[in-house]
Amino acid sequence: MTSDPDAAAVRRRATIADVARAAGVSPSTASVVFSGKAPVADATRERVLAVAAELGYTGPDPRAASLRRGRSGIVAVALEEHLRTAFLDPIKTATMDGLTDGLAALGAGVLLLRDDPEAGADAPTLATAPIDAAVLIGCSPRMRETLQAVRNRGLPVVVIEGDAGDDVPRMELDNGEAAAQIAHHLRALGHRDVAVVTLPFDGDKVRGDATPERIAMITTPVTSARLSPTLEVFPDARVVSAASSLIDEGLIAGRTLFADPQTRPTAVIAQSDLLAAGVIRAAEEAGLRVPEDVSVAGFDGIAVDGLGEHVLTTAVQPAVEKGRAAGDAVARLLAGEQAASIRFTCTFREGTTTGPVPASPPLS
Repeated sequence: MTSDPDAAAVRRRATIADVARAAGVSPSTASVVFSGKAPVADATRERVLAVAAELGYTGPDPRAASLRRGRSGIVAVALEEHLRTAFLDPIKTATMDGLTDGLAALGAGVLLLRDDPEAGADAPTLATAPIDAAVLIGCSPRMRETLQAVRNRGLPVVVIEGDAGDDVPRMELDNGEAAAQIAHHLRALGHRDVAVVTLPFDGDKVRGDATPERIAMITTPVTSARLSPTLEVFPDARVVSAASSLIDEGLIAGRTLFADPQTRPTAVIAQSDLLAAGVIRAAEEAGLRVPEDVSVAGFDGIAVDGLGEHVLTTAVQPAVEKGRAAGDAVARLLAGEQAASIRFTCTFREGTTTGPVPASPPLS
């Protein structure tokens, strides 16, 4: 039977030393019971756990462990859009699933931040939050400014789908090659009158037709990487920018493209599957059949609700693996090791939403 805890242990939070003393074992043995880092006899483990329960000891204080390590136990993940918008995108969700998997070995918490220049003075930012490392999803000029503040703190940084410089590990896709494969697929089907619905060009997220001047000023890395090779295949393509990767944004862009029967494209390349789903809805609104009257291709390879029997032609990206690699890179950097940049390969999937160019564009 265990001894009663002394009055001091009752008044304060029990420690591992209190548990060890009451269980009749050394503090190191008691510590191993909770850490699981070495084998302990079953009888000893049961005795230590029983005493811990009696004393109300639930395990090492994570704050004390953080102080000993000189770390907060927190990894920040920064996005440019509102978080409520970001998590409407299955790609962001899958990437975050992979990222948390990669960080699991650290036992670290994840702090989600929006890189917002208008945030209040008391709002946590990459420059002020108590964090051990940062993961940036995308790296526009605005986020690069914040990135410098993080680097000035000497904290490890990893970028997903962006470029923060040669010395910052980045996890990226072969966006250009995948986009070119989609473009060549449509060209082989005979399409020449093609439109492109893009992801946002920059932080302003302006919708609508894009001039060559606007295209030349794109600062969002993924948008630029997917658009440039597409325009090499279709240099006269009409380019319409969306405000975000949402079905509603694709619907808005599609309505613009299909408004005039005389200028309707025979194919639309959307830079995300959500945008492509919106374009298909707009085509159906306009009385167009997909793919008989207009072909539509996307990018990402996600499951999209509302497509009916359609299987979207798209580039399937390994989003979970990309996020997991970012988490692994953070763990390596915090362990004092090197972390390499990794380029992931998308897989082209020909679905039912693309087909041969129609004999002539439908007029109604």
